[in-house]
Amino acid sequence: MYLHPQTLARLGSLELRAKHIVEGVMSGMHRSPHHGFSVEFAEHRQYVPGDDIRHLDWKVFGRTDKLHLKQYQQETNLDLMLLVDASGSMDFGSRMFSDASGVGAKESADGRPYWSKFDHATALAAAMAYISIKQGDRVGLIVYADSIKAMVKPSGAQAQWRQIVGALSTQPVRAPTDIARVVDQTLGKINNRRLLVFISDFFEDPGQIRAALARCKHRRQDVILFQTIDRREREFDVTESAPFEGLEGEGRLRVDPRALRAAYLEAFNGHVEAVHRIARSFGFDHEVVSTHDWLGPPLAAFLARRNARLKRSKAG
Repeated sequence: MYLHPQTLARLGSLELRAKHIVEGVMSGMHRSPHHGFSVEFAEHRQYVPGDDIRHLDWKVFGRTDKLHLKQYQQETNLDLMLLVDASGSMDFGSRMFSDASGVGAKESADGRPYWSKFDHATALAAAMAYISIKQGDRVGLIVYADSIKAMVKPSGAQAQWRQIVGALSTQPVRAPTDIARVVDQTLGKINNRRLLVFISDFFEDPGQIRAALARCKHRRQDVILFQTIDRREREFDVTESAPFEGLEGEGRLRVDPRALRAAYLEAFNGHVEAVHRIARSFGFDHEVVSTHDWLGPPLAAFLARRNARLKRSKAG
């Protein structure tokens, strides 16, 4: 079942939203006991407390009297770390909680009338965490802006998902993004290879993004970038002169949007393309996610493409 953000908003809790998104993702993927980021058996690793016992290899246990887990391609020595941008720009949203007929919630639990980029990002992160923990992965979380604001250390325990959801149940801070600093802080806290999944609008200087991803590549980390964009940002369908206020301390400026639309769209699309080129130059995945679209189908399609590419690279 694929749910629109408008429907997700009416579900209330982040936990309910994520579970409904997961249903959509699962129904859009091939029927398999293992899906998501790990698709092919690679090797075994020793069991540690908190691991999902469903992946224990009892044949190995019978031979060695030791507990080992079956691991799958891209899971081996590769925990998942979700990094969610909570900077000021992520507080923007143009999708109202209520629908056109006025049915459903009029505002969020904290009084906001709109579904923000941060709402979308947290729902996506919670869904990915749910999928990964269910398939036996260890998952952690970092919420950041100009520095790390909250962190949940990686674990594969079933209780981990609720800890992640709890950490995501916050609001953006009126601070700019500093992805280079956050990557430095993150790499300083980990000592093994991870799959780092950034969920952000990436409204930052491309040079800083490149520098941050270069550090990840140097440390042999794999990276996925989900660029979360609101439809109004992409289309700039504003016709009336109005004050535009920066959400990260840039101040307020009154402009005529009709006079700026062409230049704005050129700059905006150029920036999105620049982020894509930078990610691909390091061999990392980049996916644009719209706050006005269903989350299930694009996430399922992305995972299918990623897994197909991993299979091809392994075969080659």
